[in-house]
Amino acid sequence: MKKTGRRFLPLMLALVLVCGILLTGCHGSARRVSFELPEEFDTSRDYNITFWAKNDTNKTQVKIYEKAIKDFESYYPNIHVNIRTYTDYGTIYNDVITNISTNTTPNVCISYPDHIATYLTGENVVVPLDNLLTDEKYGLGGAGVLFDGPSKDEVVPEFLDECTIGGVYYALPYMRSTEACYVNKTYVEKLGFELPETLTWDFVWEVSEAAMEKDKSGSFKVNGQNVLIPFIYKSTDNMMIQMLAQKDAPYSTDGGEIQIFNDDTKDLLYTIGEHARTKAFSTFKIGGYPANFLNAGQCIFAVDSTAGSTWMGSEAPLVDIAADKLVKFETQVMTVPQFDPEHPKMISQGPSVCIFNKEDHQEVLASWLFTQYLLTNDVQIAYAETEGYVPVTLKAQQAEEYQDYLNRGGEDNTDHYQVKIDATQLLIDNIANTFTTPVFNGSASLRDAAGQLIENVTKSERRKEKVDDKYMKELFSSVTSLYRLDQIVTSEGSGGKKDLGPLPAGSKALIGTLVLAWILIGLYVLRDYRQTRAKGGGK
Repeated sequence: MKKTGRRFLPLMLALVLVCGILLTGCHGSARRVSFELPEEFDTSRDYNITFWAKNDTNKTQVKIYEKAIKDFESYYPNIHVNIRTYTDYGTIYNDVITNISTNTTPNVCISYPDHIATYLTGENVVVPLDNLLTDEKYGLGGAGVLFDGPSKDEVVPEFLDECTIGGVYYALPYMRSTEACYVNKTYVEKLGFELPETLTWDFVWEVSEAAMEKDKSGSFKVNGQNVLIPFIYKSTDNMMIQMLAQKDAPYSTDGGEIQIFNDDTKDLLYTIGEHARTKAFSTFKIGGYPANFLNAGQCIFAVDSTAGSTWMGSEAPLVDIAADKLVKFETQVMTVPQFDPEHPKMISQGPSVCIFNKEDHQEVLASWLFTQYLLTNDVQIAYAETEGYVPVTLKAQQAEEYQDYLNRGGEDNTDHYQVKIDATQLLIDNIANTFTTPVFNGSASLRDAAGQLIENVTKSERRKEKVDDKYMKELFSSVTSLYRLDQIVTSEGSGGKKDLGPLPAGSKALIGTLVLAWILIGLYVLRDYRQTRAKGGGK
């Protein structure tokens, strides 16, 4: 057997060498050391950091970013920020996912918590901010920060809490908005109705159906046109999520258990379907952009983000239809329809900023300093004034400059457009009434699925298809499969363990090589054993 061992030794050494190479490769390409805050920021070096941002195809917003970078670099001349702008969050999300595997993520990225939850399936990809937020030197408002930024206590608590995943802060809020219902008050009163203090679903459905009446020529009586969609909702995922929240109906758990496929959801879809069949209701994906119909006098209730307020109303500074198509009417900005007007609930939304981990922790600190600068009054107030956004810091909201801006509503139809100011004030007045949905790996897919339910039912009703319990059962099943909701691993279902996502490619290769190596070893030993027995050495 000593002879067999000598024969076996080269194979063992080869196996050790292969495993060592693979382990080194895995460490270099997939693993990242958790971030540790340096004691001092090294100002003797230059840093180049990348910033991926989203703008609403608004050149003013791009200029605000560029000014923020220039001003920040005046405080830190050794930090050079390179911006890359996107027109939608989905593309940012896809690009980040692609770049995680190659360690080429940006340094700083504007994103949504639902997306960040997916980024976290990689190891040490996103920097946790709990210790950074309160660090005496480099935390929010820290003594070592060279500019006048907010302290943690000066960030709106509700907005900051939205940036936690699993009880850990992984982002800072950047801007916040909610949804608003932009109402053609002129048409509501023409139909013989009076707007209540708070919109209810029953009121909106009743007015929408009443508006469908036509005259003898086939035109709608309320607008004298051949086109009218009384109620258009832009984001149907928000529509379903808010309706369920208002009814205290299940949606999902914090751990990722999917609960949306229930009787409450089914009842809501039946109601929505009734009004889709009469064509009193439609969606952005099916009908078109709510603002265009509203401004043309072809819509009465248009639900969209407060960040889209500069597109809403016949005097809107941003209009996407020809001037001769505009119809004059009075625009009323109201909360989204409610089931219980005494206890309104509306979704809080808007971009946050996360920081990606890098091998160079000084580079990460440079990224953190720039991220903080995005919360300074200069950036927050300037960006908020471009749309119906609200600054995420109390420091900016209470600043004399911002209060002056709010008090000048209606002074002009550009910077102080009344509808924009009203939309902003609506969120400020209702911060305590806002909510967010649970964030986990897969929550973005669940959000898409919520909207898909409404889109499918609306299409089916418009096509006069039969929508019954059998339809609903098949709909729930098809949407579950489409968004792979049955493949989401919950923290409850995994014994409280976090779903870490798929193994890195290097790890998979290592496991495969080990399995193959042991198979080869087994075959080698078996062959050696048979040769020995054949020579009589096994006696």
